Amino acid sequence: MTDAAATTNSTIPADKLVRVTFEPEGRVIEFEYGTMPYEHHGKPMSFLDVAENNDVFLDHACGGVCACTTCHLWIKDQTGISEADDDEIDRLDMAADQQLNSRLGCQAVITKPGTYVVEIPKWNRNYTSEGKPLTLADNK
Repeated sequence: MTDAAATTNSTIPADKLVRVTFEPEGRVIEFEYGTMPYEHHGKPMSFLDVAENNDVFLDHACGGVCACTTCHLWIKDQTGISEADDDEIDRLDMAADQQLNSRLGCQAVITKPGTYVVEIPKWNRNYTSEGKPLTLADNK
């Protein structure tokens, strides 16, 4: 998906629009539900898959197979997100600063159109992994 496709697109019907905001960067990704190609990063339609399809950096040391916690994020409202399975819950027990809205980006799947806001915790931002450039503000 190109940056042009990731910006506000008035051609997407409102009842099929998915809008994901990645904080603290404030990057907003919009796409039509069910149209995103699967890039094999986490589960299809996971927040990791959305991030990788749109050049948003979300670390994932294990490749998105629920074997680490580097894609740990906080989801502001979990309505429209798949429920965590036992493997994810067990893995999250090892995550730093776990909160009630903690999820693994590779496992949390968008299940319907809507607006989603996720935050990548400051301590979970690895700017040197996988050769990705620094994209998030240093002071947040």
